[in-house]
Amino acid sequence: MSLGPIMLDIEGTELNADDVRRLQHPLVGGVILFRRNYQSPAQLKALTASIHALRQPPLLISVDHEGGRVQRFRDGFTRIPPMRELGNIWDRNPKKARQLAELAGWVLAAELRAHGVDFSFTPVLDIDFGSSGVIGDRAFHRKTEAIAELAQSLMAGLKHGGMAAVGKHFPGHGFVAADSHTEIPVDERLFSQIEQDDLEPFRRMIDAGMVALMPAHVIYPKVDGKPAGFSSIWLQQVLRKHLGFHGMIFSDDLAMEGATVAGNVTQRALAALNAGCDMVLVCNRPELADELLDTLQWKMPALSMARLARMHGKPHPPTTDELHEDPEFVMALQQVASIGIVEGDLQLTDG
Repeated sequence: MSLGPIMLDIEGTELNADDVRRLQHPLVGGVILFRRNYQSPAQLKALTASIHALRQPPLLISVDHEGGRVQRFRDGFTRIPPMRELGNIWDRNPKKARQLAELAGWVLAAELRAHGVDFSFTPVLDIDFGSSGVIGDRAFHRKTEAIAELAQSLMAGLKHGGMAAVGKHFPGHGFVAADSHTEIPVDERLFSQIEQDDLEPFRRMIDAGMVALMPAHVIYPKVDGKPAGFSSIWLQQVLRKHLGFHGMIFSDDLAMEGATVAGNVTQRALAALNAGCDMVLVCNRPELADELLDTLQWKMPALSMARLARMHGKPHPPTTDELHEDPEFVMALQQVASIGIVEGDLQLTDG
């Protein structure tokens, strides 16, 4: 059974009958994990093994594990700083910031791969214009040069750790104040303004070999009346043709408020897939997942299947014990711990 175009979440710390039923559906191709799915390193490893055992080829397993306030697994995992901290270091010492970004990417990826996770939806390539609370310190910087340099370094570290990078939120979520989880954000800028600022980090990452990306649930009415993730103008004309991106496109969560403009969940999925997404996400709404699995009719293009295959993590990753016996990795942990982190929130932990 080949992988399908839908990525779903699961309910708890182990698979239940409903999870298994959904994940064995031919339209499903991946799983996204959340904090509720994590209890301990051993439990996570058992959970991912049970998910991978369900299908052949195995389902992709992903997580939002950026660092800072968006890090799903904490106890037993190294606390990764918010990317803003790397931007702050870049202001003083760009070379050191790039080195630390690469080490942070390595630690992040290696620990996730040691527990069976294929990839994380990171890095955030949005510009911090100072207006978006939902982005905020998840962004590296206000300057596109800093974002591009640090994101490329982080991507190199992720690759070293055995996973691909997923840049988000194309073409840029940092300018609007509205949170697309709860509202429908509208960015009134001209394309020329977006191209000059927001697109530059994406362009640089694409040129550096980024293989996956997630568009924003933001409407840019001067370009298209549809949110970027449902827009063939943004995904086909701008991203594919103008920027030359040939990698994987994941929709943002179709259960978010910013996606409701496209209709019911099946209409949203079709809008995203027809616009150019390879895989669509439906999270935290099991009734919507069931509705979509019951009603969606979609034949997975061969090109999308090939893109999905590249998202599997590098096979045979080192175990946690093996990582901690590697002097270079131990040094990387120490370096990541040295990053200016808010005390009591993002301290280094063993694991």
